[in-house]
Amino acid sequence: MHESINFSEKFAKINQHWTPGIVAEMNDYQFKLVKVQGDFVWHSHEDTDEVFIVLEGEMDIEFRDGKVTIKSGEMYVVPKGVEHKPFAENECKIMIVEPGGVTNTGDAGGELTAEDGVWI
Repeated sequence: MHESINFSEKFAKINQHWTPGIVAEMNDYQFKLVKVQGDFVWHSHEDTDEVFIVLEGEMDIEFRDGKVTIKSGEMYVVPKGVEHKPFAENECKIMIVEPGGVTNTGDAGGELTAEDGVWI
């Protein structure tokens, strides 16, 4: 059966900020939807780039030497190994595309580490 993925329906299933839910896979990559608000943790992903696509709202990604602001309809790719800290003043709905099995907090770990591989 062929069925499209409705982002509004999927976001309605997300009850916690910074907890990504997988909505699709393509080859070895996963498409994850996330509601973000407030500060995340400084972290990096040593083995993979990470793309942030803002579907609704606005967010910043801070780097040790500056920051980038991403608004609805925009995206940014954080290169592998680059330390970064996402932040959103108000709730922002985003899609992250990354290889399967990547931990959302990268090398930092901690209480914001999401359960791996949760489908919504």
